[in-house]
Amino acid sequence: MGQQREDWLVLDQDECWFSRFVAPALSAWSANRLRVITRDARQQPTPAVAGYGARRTDTRQVYLAICEGQPKSEYTWDFLQGLLAVARQEHTRVLVLIWDNATWHLSKRLRSWMRAYNQQAKQTGDVRLLIHYLPSRSPWLNPLEGCWLHAKRAVWEPTRLLELDELIQRILAYFRVQPSPLPFNLCLPIQH
Repeated sequence: MGQQREDWLVLDQDECWFSRFVAPALSAWSANRLRVITRDARQQPTPAVAGYGARRTDTRQVYLAICEGQPKSEYTWDFLQGLLAVARQEHTRVLVLIWDNATWHLSKRLRSWMRAYNQQAKQTGDVRLLIHYLPSRSPWLNPLEGCWLHAKRAVWEPTRLLELDELIQRILAYFRVQPSPLPFNLCLPIQH
């Protein structure tokens, strides 16, 4: 993005699944073969977690939320609420989200909420929400896609099954985020 407006917060947003059972795409140059423990995910109550991430275009810091199960409109709405809270704290006028055409982004319920929210924000002077949709089937346009791949490889354990809490802690540590006092399960970058 060219010049960024000072009163705008621009975020690349995406979701990802972190499986406790399925290895991420790996490649290695080694004479030793990597032995992978395999488990049947169908027998587990929580085989994976979904990560909602938003990466700032100015500082490249990541905001993250982890939820059990698959991404859906309700989780997306919660994540948007957390990002709007961050935008209010920074006194920005517009929150710009760049995201893909996932079904949970396009639901009628979420789109009608965003429309109503923006109408109210315009009247009250609250943070406006501007969504920019990426073209369909073009994940390479979202810089967060590469971050997810590296994170999956970094947190995955080939020799044993990670407990759910341990997987979540590894994801948070990889992205250098911590739970925040803000609502909506949002994890913020760790301040140095």
